[in-house]
Parts: sequence; C-alpha cells; structure tokens
Amino acid sequence: MGGVPVDCIFCSYLEKGSLITENEGAFAIYDNFPVTKGHALIIPKRHFSGYFDATSEEVISLDRLLREVKKVIDEKYHPDGYNIGINVGKAAGQTIFHLHIHLIPRYAGDVENPRGGIRKLMKPLVEYDG
Repeated sequence: MGGVPVDCIFCSYLEKGSLITENEGAFAIYDNFPVTKGHALIIPKRHFSGYFDATSEEVISLDRLLREVKKVIDEKYHPDGYNIGINVGKAAGQTIFHLHIHLIPRYAGDVENPRGGIRKLMKPLVEYDG
C-alpha cells in the first residue's frame, strides 16, 4: 500500500489482518462503531477517497465482496434486511477519506417504523459527533 497516508485507519487494517474476508481488490471488517450488530465495511485495497474514483475493476471487486460478506452476516446474525450506504465527500458526512461501503444489517423492531430506511436508522440509533 505504498504511497498512502500514514494516518489512514483503513490502510492500517490490511497490515493488522483483522478481516472478515478479502479478495484481490477489497477487504471487509466489522465497523468499530456499529449501528446494528454485524455492521460491516467493504473497503478497497487501493487508497482513494470516493466511489466515483474507483475503477470498473474495483467496483466489481467491491460488489463481489459486498455479496460475500452479506452471506457471512446472514449466517452469523440472521438479519431481516439490509441498508447499504456510501458517504462521498465531507458535505455528505464522510469522515474517513478512504472509500468504504457500509453494509448495515437490519432487524425487525430495531426502529419503531423502518419506512424511509437509513433516514430512520441514523438518528435513533447513532449520535455521531466524530
């Protein structure tokens, strides 16, 4: 991962090896600040900031890993649904400027009324000042 910022928390995960799984272009970890049990992050191995900077090959790699991690979460946690989210840019709430895709398992009853998806999930379950 030569040439990446020394302070990138996601780049350092590859060195530590605490991964759910990986493929040639991406790796997956559980989120350190999960909004639900099983909340995972799918992260490209190459350091870059946003989804629109990904190559076509990286997008394919990320998608394949997203589907693989869903199977792992299905077997381990048995969620009733999922939210998938990507923040691109500071104005969109991105705080770590290494692309990462949130795979958030959802469970019946985790919020009173799940209609609206992620709009209902974030405020009731996570107060994020980061």
